[in-house]
Amino acid sequence: MNILLRKGFSKKNGIILLPIEILFIIPSMELLVKNNHLFAKGEKLQCAIGLNGLTDNKQEGDLSTPIGTFHFDKIYYRADRLSNMKFIIDSAIISKNDGWCDDQKSDLYNQHIQFPFQESAEHLYRDDHIYDIICVLNYNTSPVIPGRGSAIFLHIAKPGFTGTEGCLAIEKKPL
Repeated sequence: MNILLRKGFSKKNGIILLPIEILFIIPSMELLVKNNHLFAKGEKLQCAIGLNGLTDNKQEGDLSTPIGTFHFDKIYYRADRLSNMKFIIDSAIISKNDGWCDDQKSDLYNQHIQFPFQESAEHLYRDDHIYDIICVLNYNTSPVIPGRGSAIFLHIAKPGFTGTEGCLAIEKKPL
């Protein structure tokens, strides 16, 4: 950590330190985000963060990416777009009825849901490709605090690495 601090990495200047317990076939690694680049395994990858940057006070709908230490809880992917996917953490295929609740008043806030669903929720089965694979970060999951942000994922970036609604996004190939 001292080496990283000497190189300018710190929580104060907007770093996300993500000790990832598993990233696909890699049993243990750290991901760092600095200046819209993700650093992993000695590689520097361009990434997108929330449209409003980074925050240590995440609120639902603030378009900011939370700062903190997280791990992946689960991976969801589109089997119709990605073939022969095998992971060493819990994973599931995204179906047309899959969603993620973002309704702060719901008992299912910040959790996977199935449509039809009466409350507000984001669709995981999308026409664009950004959710072809999503890695769910354990942000605001234990306990879930209504209003502190939901659906914080690592997913595929939009063309041009435009800002996200609070997630991290990188190119499809490294995912």
